[in-house]
Amino acid sequence: MTLIKRIYEMVTSFVTIFSLSILPWSGHTPEPQVPLSPVTPVSQALDYPSFTPPGSSKDSTLQCAYPNMKGWEPCSSPLDRSCWLRRKSDGKRLDINTNYEDTWPTGVERHYKINLVDSWTAADGLNFSLAKLFDNQYPGPWIEACWGDRLKQNGTSVHWHGIRQLNTTHMDGVNGITQCPTAPADYFVYNFSLTQYGSSWYHSHYSVQYADGAVGPLTIHGPSSHNWDEPVSPPLILTDWYHNSAYEVVSGGSDGGQDILLNGRGNITKYSCGKTPNTTTIRPARSIMFESPRAGQGCKKYLLRVINTSFDTTFVVSIDNHLLQVVSADFVPIQPYTTSSILVGIGQRYDVVVEASPRNTSSPLDKNGNYWIRTEIADCFNRKAPTCSSYSEVAILRYDKSSTADPSTKKWPSIPLRCSDEPYNSLIPIVPWTVKAPSNGALNGVVPRYGEEFDVYFDRDLIGTDSPVAGFTMDSSIKPASIRINYSDPMFFHLNPQDTKPWPKLWRVQPENYANSEWIYLVWYSLQNRTSGAHPIHLHGHDFAILEQAENKPWDPKKMNLKLDNPPRRDVVLLDTTGYVVIAFKADNPGPWLVHCHIAFHISRGLGMQIMEDQKGAFAKWPDESPAIVEAKRVCQNWNKWYGNMSNWADKPRAAGGNCDEKYADWCFQNDAGV
Repeated sequence: MTLIKRIYEMVTSFVTIFSLSILPWSGHTPEPQVPLSPVTPVSQALDYPSFTPPGSSKDSTLQCAYPNMKGWEPCSSPLDRSCWLRRKSDGKRLDINTNYEDTWPTGVERHYKINLVDSWTAADGLNFSLAKLFDNQYPGPWIEACWGDRLKQNGTSVHWHGIRQLNTTHMDGVNGITQCPTAPADYFVYNFSLTQYGSSWYHSHYSVQYADGAVGPLTIHGPSSHNWDEPVSPPLILTDWYHNSAYEVVSGGSDGGQDILLNGRGNITKYSCGKTPNTTTIRPARSIMFESPRAGQGCKKYLLRVINTSFDTTFVVSIDNHLLQVVSADFVPIQPYTTSSILVGIGQRYDVVVEASPRNTSSPLDKNGNYWIRTEIADCFNRKAPTCSSYSEVAILRYDKSSTADPSTKKWPSIPLRCSDEPYNSLIPIVPWTVKAPSNGALNGVVPRYGEEFDVYFDRDLIGTDSPVAGFTMDSSIKPASIRINYSDPMFFHLNPQDTKPWPKLWRVQPENYANSEWIYLVWYSLQNRTSGAHPIHLHGHDFAILEQAENKPWDPKKMNLKLDNPPRRDVVLLDTTGYVVIAFKADNPGPWLVHCHIAFHISRGLGMQIMEDQKGAFAKWPDESPAIVEAKRVCQNWNKWYGNMSNWADKPRAAGGNCDEKYADWCFQNDAGV
């Protein structure tokens, strides 16, 4: 790809309320990750619930506050984490069983400010000089809020992963779909409600930029389906790591060597099995402290929040001699289940509870009380793991604060590395859904039981040619094509149902014009001769029910076995390329929503599509001169003014056949999907 890296560094700057341009390289090693405090702190009060959320760090100043809920009190405790707020007069609760799709507490508006800087980092002993870091940290600052809060954030083209964005599609932060990129020295203010709770992340959605470091954790504090005593803070951000820009990698250039980071730390000598020497100091592996069991007091339980923010790697996470109790998948609380490892696809999140009670059933305990936390590479798309088993030893669980020794422990035996989601029957949501028949997919007046079909394909053999590399086949009459958005003309400007001009085919738009009481079914499958592995497919703006998830089974609508009574649900699902996935979501969130593979290389090459949901309802909310459209046009006007002047482009682009000129400037500036 010939994307202009320096241009991206400018136009995707995440700016503060007061400083509206990218900050220069700071000239020092990035700071360690710290929680981000809101600009406007919440004051304590006695006549409404105001409390430190139990999932925050010990030194946090964050206070959950519900000024409009007088007569309520906080009710979360180590003995009952299922409760969040309780009304004193009658005991009514907002808790783990509350249907958060339509009911949530009324919190406060939290204002945050943050910067994106050009920087460098030596996260693993090798320098990476092309990093883009929020507040000069990797990962970026930990943004925290409470269930029912409203988050207000001044920034640029940032996607809040998994956030429902109910009736706020224009706050989703996707260039070419919900907004234009912001030009240098411009701004965009995000403002949306947090109706869910749990663990997620925020990241740049400008091509593959997030893989160069533009990510950070996001926690919405709320109830939990299993009790625990203390949280492990901050959340555990996992990623693969390259020592060259992701733009070079997707263009076929060198990756500069790979590694794995946990919360910004890795070890290149360990990952390379000693073949690659470090050139800078390697910091010790991250340590997580557990308290040893005390006589008569039992064992403490700890909450861990695991997030995969990788470029193209699926991880299998485990802790030597410790079992994991999984309590949520993405933003969906589930019935707890116990396992020795979890497979985490890109974009997926799991909250797990770990008891401070190591087991010696599989291997001996460590005499110093130290245990490896492992992130092994799953067998996805021929992704090759290093030959030395020690590459996966990325962090240490310690029971003795004074110990600095490496663990002597062995990994759990027979941990599966197959590229498959967590067991379908284990992901049982606490709040049940009963999925009704689909309203979409009518054919000759007959509505099939399975909705609409989309073939998902990726063909490495087409890289470097003019043919599509990846995409969704929308129907049998349309030639397979890759998505390519238009930065200057986002889908948000095309809501008027009276506009009869067809959408450009490269936008890959699927209209779904149904009311909010109806269900939309989608079938995703992959032809085996086009690709191999498993695609982490992410739908913006919704949780979706997984009605069926099959491997080693070709799609055949006559042989469906759909689960309609409380099926698993989440916002990222692994589509095995030997099988298919049938999903369903409620048509209750009007506007354009991106669907894409979360392997950065795949979406860069076009593996995505748009859902235009309830276009009539969207236009009623955002007519042509509505404040949201007016603001979006202002941002686009400034973008187009900047982009229209090629002298602003930091590096002179070159097309595959020579120098760019005005005729081919668009393709030189953006020759990938753009999202």
